[in-house]
Amino acid sequence: MDTTELETYQVQLSQVELALQTDSENAELLSLRSELQELISLTQQSLAQAASSSRADSVRKTANSTPSHTWTAGSDCLAKYSGDGSWYPARITSVGGSAENPVYSIMFKGYNTTELVKGGEIKPLPANHQEKATAPSKRKLTKAEDEERDRKKKRNEKKLEVKAAKAKEQLAKQATWQKFAKKSEKKGVHIAGVAGTSIFKTPDNPLGRVGVTGSGKGMTEVAIRGKHKFAPTDEPNA
Repeated sequence: MDTTELETYQVQLSQVELALQTDSENAELLSLRSELQELISLTQQSLAQAASSSRADSVRKTANSTPSHTWTAGSDCLAKYSGDGSWYPARITSVGGSAENPVYSIMFKGYNTTELVKGGEIKPLPANHQEKATAPSKRKLTKAEDEERDRKKKRNEKKLEVKAAKAKEQLAKQATWQKFAKKSEKKGVHIAGVAGTSIFKTPDNPLGRVGVTGSGKGMTEVAIRGKHKFAPTDEPNA
């Protein structure tokens, strides 16, 4: 039933009322008036119930579409992890979607895993969360996360092994050189630089030349070069 039927019944009732003014004892008109009055009453009740139900649905939809908690980026919450369906402490990093259907990007605390969740998949932290902060719940790592952790661990171990091998090699070379220098010193062979002296020495004379000590050779003589003077008696080569 709708308002159109109600208006039709009301028009018919007015016509019957008008006819009864001239023939008030007409049994057929009296019966028709009673039926129309009953129909109008039933129609009005039906329309009232429909309107009440529509208002209730509207209120319920508004309540469902309006989140009970306002979430913003940086808010702490409990989020449902898609891996096992359990709830874990998380932090909202960004908010997207629409006002009616927001979508939240969250990061679980203690992990680098981020997920996109809907409003029904996050909820406020419990009142006693601060008391449990010292022992937070740990979620199980996914297979991909576990494999990535193992790869990082192996890479770090390999780097440490390479560094240790290089340090050991350097120490071995240093020990070998020190042993050689000590043997040479016992045999009377002076190795410049070992005793703290430089292999390059210069005499006190400011005109002296630089020489390499311990080489067994004298100073290199410097030949004085002069400029050739052309004489007219010089003949060119044939």
